[in-house]
Amino acid sequence: MPTNFTVVPVEAQGEEQGPLRQQEPGEDEEKERGAGDGIARESSPFINNAEIDKGNLYEGKNMALFEEEMDSNPMVSSLLNKLANYTNLTQGVVEHEADEDSKRKEVKVPRMGTFIGVYLPCLQNILGVILFLRLTWIVGTAGVLESFIIVFMCCACTMLTAISMSAIATNGVVPAGGSYYMISRSLGPEFGGAVGLCFYLGTTFAGAMYILGTIEILLTYISPSAAIFKVEEAGEETGAMLNNMRVYGTCIIILMAIVVFVGVKYVNKLALVFLACVILSIIAIYAGVIKTAFDPPDFPICLVGNRTLSKRGFDICAKYTESNNETKTTRLWRLFCDSSLLNATCDDYFALNNVTEIQGIPGITSGVLIDNLWSAYSEKGSIVEKKGQPSVAGSEDTKAGGLPYVFTDIMTYFTMLVGIYFPSVTGIMAGSNRSGDLKDAQKSIPTGTILAIATTSFIYLSCIVLFGACIEGVILRDKFGEAVNGNLVVGTLAWPSPWVIVIGSFFSTCGAGLQSLTGAPRLLQAIARDGIVPFIQVFGHGKANGEPTWALLLTAGICEIGILIASLDSVAPILSMFFLMCYMFVNLACAVQTLLRTPNWRPRFKYYHWTLSFLGMSLCLALMFICSWYYALIAMLIAGCIYKYIEYRGAEKEWGDGIRGLSLNAARYALLRVEDGPPHTKNWRPQVLVLLNLDSKQLVKHPRLLSFTSQLKAGKGLTIVGSVLQGIYLDKCAETQKAEENVKALMGIEKTKGFCQIVVSPSCRDGISHLIQSAGLGGMKHNTVLMAWPQSWKQTENHFSWKNFVDTVRETTAAQQALLVAKNIDLFPTNQERFTDGNIDVWWIVHDGGMLMLLPFLLRQHKVWKKCKMRIFTVAQMDDNSIQMKKDLQMFLYHLRLNAEVEVVEMFENDISAFTYEKTLVMEQRSQMLKQMQLSKNEREREAQLIHDRNTASHSAPAVKASVAAAVPEKVQMTWTKEKFVAEKHKSKETNLSGFKDIFNMKPNQSNVRRMHTAVKLNGVVLNKSQHAQLVLLNMPGPPKNRKGDENYMEFLEVLTEGLDRVLLVRGSGREVITIYS
Repeated sequence: MPTNFTVVPVEAQGEEQGPLRQQEPGEDEEKERGAGDGIARESSPFINNAEIDKGNLYEGKNMALFEEEMDSNPMVSSLLNKLANYTNLTQGVVEHEADEDSKRKEVKVPRMGTFIGVYLPCLQNILGVILFLRLTWIVGTAGVLESFIIVFMCCACTMLTAISMSAIATNGVVPAGGSYYMISRSLGPEFGGAVGLCFYLGTTFAGAMYILGTIEILLTYISPSAAIFKVEEAGEETGAMLNNMRVYGTCIIILMAIVVFVGVKYVNKLALVFLACVILSIIAIYAGVIKTAFDPPDFPICLVGNRTLSKRGFDICAKYTESNNETKTTRLWRLFCDSSLLNATCDDYFALNNVTEIQGIPGITSGVLIDNLWSAYSEKGSIVEKKGQPSVAGSEDTKAGGLPYVFTDIMTYFTMLVGIYFPSVTGIMAGSNRSGDLKDAQKSIPTGTILAIATTSFIYLSCIVLFGACIEGVILRDKFGEAVNGNLVVGTLAWPSPWVIVIGSFFSTCGAGLQSLTGAPRLLQAIARDGIVPFIQVFGHGKANGEPTWALLLTAGICEIGILIASLDSVAPILSMFFLMCYMFVNLACAVQTLLRTPNWRPRFKYYHWTLSFLGMSLCLALMFICSWYYALIAMLIAGCIYKYIEYRGAEKEWGDGIRGLSLNAARYALLRVEDGPPHTKNWRPQVLVLLNLDSKQLVKHPRLLSFTSQLKAGKGLTIVGSVLQGIYLDKCAETQKAEENVKALMGIEKTKGFCQIVVSPSCRDGISHLIQSAGLGGMKHNTVLMAWPQSWKQTENHFSWKNFVDTVRETTAAQQALLVAKNIDLFPTNQERFTDGNIDVWWIVHDGGMLMLLPFLLRQHKVWKKCKMRIFTVAQMDDNSIQMKKDLQMFLYHLRLNAEVEVVEMFENDISAFTYEKTLVMEQRSQMLKQMQLSKNEREREAQLIHDRNTASHSAPAVKASVAAAVPEKVQMTWTKEKFVAEKHKSKETNLSGFKDIFNMKPNQSNVRRMHTAVKLNGVVLNKSQHAQLVLLNMPGPPKNRKGDENYMEFLEVLTEGLDRVLLVRGSGREVITIYS
């Protein structure tokens, strides 16, 4: 070999590249179709991106090994520029929120933090009408202890739901759409549609409840004279009140619908005012409680015996008064007796019992808490009585109707109170509904929601104890405050005036009603636009600015149904059902995702567990039946009908016969459903075809390949273990059966769950091709091929092994399947081994679908790799800003919810080393010599050894290169056969010598030099950083389009991975397999 060879400088390469880059006719068209062998790839902004300047990609030589695929697999540095801000990132697959992306012309910078964006909206939605109008009555009826249990159960239910919701909300970037988006994307369109409509009905009925609360405050506490239907006879109060509710409710709902239709922006602006009213009212309650300790307010209650009197018909709490030694009967006397005379005939009970006056609010230090601890449930129409007060029973036939007692308007029992109270803890979704406007939704939603629930739970629980400790029991059970001159009961406790609570609660219920009428139509519009429930698609349309006009009309119509029911206590359990069902499915979604361990399930919120979700789901279901078993069944029936409608619309159901028929039908149905199209990026997981080599006894050569498969798959998804036997199937039946038994036995030992497929073919090459094409059934096909590196490809007896390997690489690319090649597979760990530390290093050089990111995550789910840390290295060129690349990569990983160290390695342009040049030359010389000399198998091996020895000698002692060159002809001469020697003996020794000098004087191909340069340089960088890593994952460059260079391609891969223990070469399928979205 000549000692003076030429090193081609970087600048000169452009000239030399000319002839190398001569395009074949039609190459341009081929490029447009895709990479590799001209196979079309999936369209994606990461792949085939027209914005990339192709001219820049081929400059320099550091990435020459990957240059033929650069047009389809961009460099990581160019990809990361687009990933710096997730809001500008288009999703990798077309079907994902395509219409959202088309509408999102310009993304506003999110600006709301946790406090303003999540905490306050949740607070406003949770605190509301029940706190002011019903909580005192619940405490009086159920007693402090049972009320505490009711509130604790409901708050525990919402807290568990919030934990599940936080996990779902932080599992990716949640676009605007809130709870419906989360459930439908977690559990699919059937559950999503059913739960979305339940949530919509719940929100709509909540609007009706708030409007009824508004009217109750108006007609009972602010202006009783405004009632249209007057009470003419005793006992008609309830009926008249309900009719007033219906008339006023219908008027208010029309007014509110007009306000929402005309200017929804004003509703949002007033939200803060309504919230201020709620907070001021709560502060007034706490201030009043403190004041009762030293100066209780004066609210006397009048009792006859132990019966409470309504103060609306009289002023003096006595039977008669004495003035100027004259006894006069009072207005109270005239209500119970037939005349004002002292000898008049009076009600039996009135005559036998004394009239007494007690303080309605004795104060927090009075010890009234002991009396209020226990429940006092009653029948409808019974009189509110004070416990422990002396009383003489009258004759039983005396009717109390028409007398000024305080009556209960409905029958009360524990479960009913749960249904009435539960709406006061709903509203926990308010923060997640604003996810599109938050600075960092993944941080704000869990923190804000859980803090809001903790705050409101404290308020409710403390109010229960304080109400029980400050207010007399008969007042607590007096729902409409008749015993205290028609005041709002909670208002009597407030400081400085009851009007603070009355006005505050009026505005807060008004605001909550408006918010419901604003939010519900938008939720319906979102469901309608998803197109999963065909009969509501008309409600997806609206005004030109997107306001949901038709949805608003439907919402107002459903709200009117709630108004016509007219009783707050009857409407509350209905919306409790729908909200409980929604929360139950949120918990179910979290539990299912956690138990399935889908690769996309990587929430940033870590404080969740499937047991908590399951407990929350069970509690929701229990509360549904506790509240009202028949409402619960109706709600579940509605949800079930919607589910079935979405699932089976337009589909014919074919029933098999018997249990087996049902099972087969279900399997067939599932397979047909899977075959509808390629899986969504979120559902993508490697479905692996493992190609095994068998020895002469049909035993598996590399059992560790199956160990690695089970570590990668963890029993999830599809695994097909395939192998090829050479020959004719008729002759190989027994061997095929034996091979299958051996493989299945090994699969059992290695805990690899999957199917075994042995193919017999005249050639290994064709057999592997058949497996790649036809393994699997319908939609259950593999998308990834896993095989071992042909370790002894240079010396193996079957010199076609490396050709089979390269052809397999080409065929997986053609089939759009990913390829994993495990090098040094026998050094990989068994399933029993455990790595206590170390790293899994990912070298992300070109982006071909994100598989390099996904594989370490999947491996780390297994006990073997669990304690390994993930490190990601990417390569920066001369023109790249490596600091910015690192920041962008960290941001990308943050949105992928992957924890990994990030390092950007800089590879500078430098001259091609003598070592690289020489290594390329030796590779080409060997290849050329084997082509020139048609040697036998044994001679070929010796020839390879000769070149190897020459190469070793040239590295160990450069000074003796001349002597090696002189000695070569003799060594080569020795490998010739006698016949060849006779045929050649007439040629002179000089001619013979010059023939071999031609081989050794050849100049290497510049393209090969550049590829070898990439391999050598990358190998040096990888060895420097990852020599001691437990596993190294590398992008696998594709084989050359020109098939003449296949053997050189093997040499490049060998050089690229030289010196590394465990290497996994990864070649993506050309489609996105990982996503930042939820």
